[in-house]
Amino acid sequence: MILNCGLGVKCCVFSGMLMALDITQERGLSHLDYKYLDGAPVCRFPLFNFLKPLPMDWMFFVYFVMFLGAVGIMLGCFYRLACLMFISTYWYVFFLDKTTWNNHSYLYGLIGFQLTLMDANRYWSVDGLRKPRKRNAHVPLWNYTMLRTQIFIVYFIAGVKKLDADWVEGYSMKYLAHHWLFDPFKLILPVELISLMVVHGGGLILDLTAGYLLFFDATRPVAFFFVSYFHCMNSQLFSIGMFSYTMLATSPLFCYPDWPRRFFGRFPEFLQPILPFVSPAPIPSSSCVYPKPPSGSGEQQQEAHHKFRAIFTILYIMEQFFLPYSHFITQGYNNWTNGLYGYSWDMMVHSRSHQHVKITYRDGVTGEMGYLNPGVFTQSRRWKDHGDMLKQYATCLSENLPHFNISDPEIYFDIWVSINDRFQQRIFDPRVDLVKADWSPFRPNSWLMPLLVDLSPWRTKFEEIEGSLDNQTEVVFIADFPGLYLENFVSEDLGNTSVQVLEGLVNVEIVDEKKNYSLQPGEKMQIPAGAYHKVYTVSEGPSCYMYIYVNTTEAELQRNFTKLSELQEKVRNGTETEPLPPELQPLITGLDDQDSDNSVIDPVVRLFLKRQKRMQEVKKRREASMSERFQRFASKKYYSIRRGFLMTAIALRNLAVGLPPIEQLTREVAFANMKEPETETNQEERLKDEVGHGEL
Repeated sequence: MILNCGLGVKCCVFSGMLMALDITQERGLSHLDYKYLDGAPVCRFPLFNFLKPLPMDWMFFVYFVMFLGAVGIMLGCFYRLACLMFISTYWYVFFLDKTTWNNHSYLYGLIGFQLTLMDANRYWSVDGLRKPRKRNAHVPLWNYTMLRTQIFIVYFIAGVKKLDADWVEGYSMKYLAHHWLFDPFKLILPVELISLMVVHGGGLILDLTAGYLLFFDATRPVAFFFVSYFHCMNSQLFSIGMFSYTMLATSPLFCYPDWPRRFFGRFPEFLQPILPFVSPAPIPSSSCVYPKPPSGSGEQQQEAHHKFRAIFTILYIMEQFFLPYSHFITQGYNNWTNGLYGYSWDMMVHSRSHQHVKITYRDGVTGEMGYLNPGVFTQSRRWKDHGDMLKQYATCLSENLPHFNISDPEIYFDIWVSINDRFQQRIFDPRVDLVKADWSPFRPNSWLMPLLVDLSPWRTKFEEIEGSLDNQTEVVFIADFPGLYLENFVSEDLGNTSVQVLEGLVNVEIVDEKKNYSLQPGEKMQIPAGAYHKVYTVSEGPSCYMYIYVNTTEAELQRNFTKLSELQEKVRNGTETEPLPPELQPLITGLDDQDSDNSVIDPVVRLFLKRQKRMQEVKKRREASMSERFQRFASKKYYSIRRGFLMTAIALRNLAVGLPPIEQLTREVAFANMKEPETETNQEERLKDEVGHGEL
């Protein structure tokens, strides 16, 4: 069976182009020197512990080879070699760091592997110009079958995974409904229904049906519209690199193979010389099977080769359907969710929040105990949710702490996580020394604490409790296991903090006062600020309780801001007749750079004016025109890509001729680090840091 050409245009050209762009962005070429700085004591998380990063300049060389491979795929230039260059370096980098794994990174590697086996350089390619027998040649059916099925699996398995109760009930991505992209729906639906029906219901239906709808002529236009709308929204909702655009580029794979010829054939004739050719007709290819009986040993050998390819395609597709459900084999990677995140296509099904992370070390010789800053010696935060990474992290810490006079260290982790709006609870046993703890990829983790799914119905009650509180009152819901306790410190800013029991029995110990208080369901007590306390679970089953607190410092600051805003408005409209004292004069004159060290100005006034200025700048950014937004986006990407290429050039020069004098190297790196003139850059991020939250 044969198919006309068309694979080369969409899948080869666009996939190669997007992969090349992805290397400079999500793969991290632009900040590679920060990640692989030579000599830095960094804990890493490879899939196999024997995998180590190369010296920094050689890592730039690896990325350079990967980039050349992606460009070669895009151009169809020395295609097979380009594919090998890409997948060998890509999978090395992929296996080198589990903390960067996600579904689309895994998909890029799969597509690169598939393209290596395919004839994707037959149409509009450099290889076609070099070798006439490849130019405009037929492409075998199994090439299309494998790619189409792969994309179908991405959609369909993602939909099956969304049949999870948390997704169906609307808990997985509840916060998304507040995003401005859903503002049109807010005209007819409340936010709660947008979350349940549009975000969760719409996502489930689209993933389950998109693959089927793309296959059939009658439904393909509808599928194109909805998947395009879906991926365009995702590109704005999530930081997922080129994934949305990659999925957009794969949609035409489901069209008839001759669609590029028909598409480009509609252009004016004077443009034909610069467009992909639409004639002559495709020529036969040795890669295809034609409806002609074999007549010789050579053709019989070729037929056997085709059968092998067909069998390989079937086995590969079966493996791709099996792998997302293979977690019963790799049980050591299972936590509250199954398996290594990345190959299961369970995209966005689980959202997490971390309330409390404590790392305790104990000197194995002296018995001295102390605490480590969470994340010390590492550049990632994903180790908190994965037992395999936590074991690697503990091992790395045990190797680094002896340099700080801590001998034979024991490492204990106390990590509190809420998954899909459940109680905050421990994910790993805080009593287990993870340096000596046993871990195997094929056995369950004995130190993994179970997810308290029986308490999931409490989430409805959470919404009622949160709805009854005012805007200044916060609440945190805690669940703990019998025999364990939570040690907590209440900041002096939280001057009105109480703990109330929802289920089970607890004892509250005020450490400084050396007093204990027993609490039953429904009972509450005030917790003193500026002091440590411990909450012990003494019931036979898990205890559930909640902290209710008010940040009194922030509340007072907000009241002062309100008064200053009212005073400023009165001055502007002339209703304030009394002259302002010197410390309030900036409300009229504004705050200059020279005023930053002026001790006369009231600190609250200074903070108020800075916050007001930043909010004005953020508003200006949000109201910017499309051309301004695009210019800002393009400028940011330009300087990021520019830095990646310049640092790569420096590294390649270092490998070729050696390191230059340190002064010259400093100047070169400073030139690579050059950014656009500072205007409003990062103002929104600084505002988020100041007020404690940002627009979702």
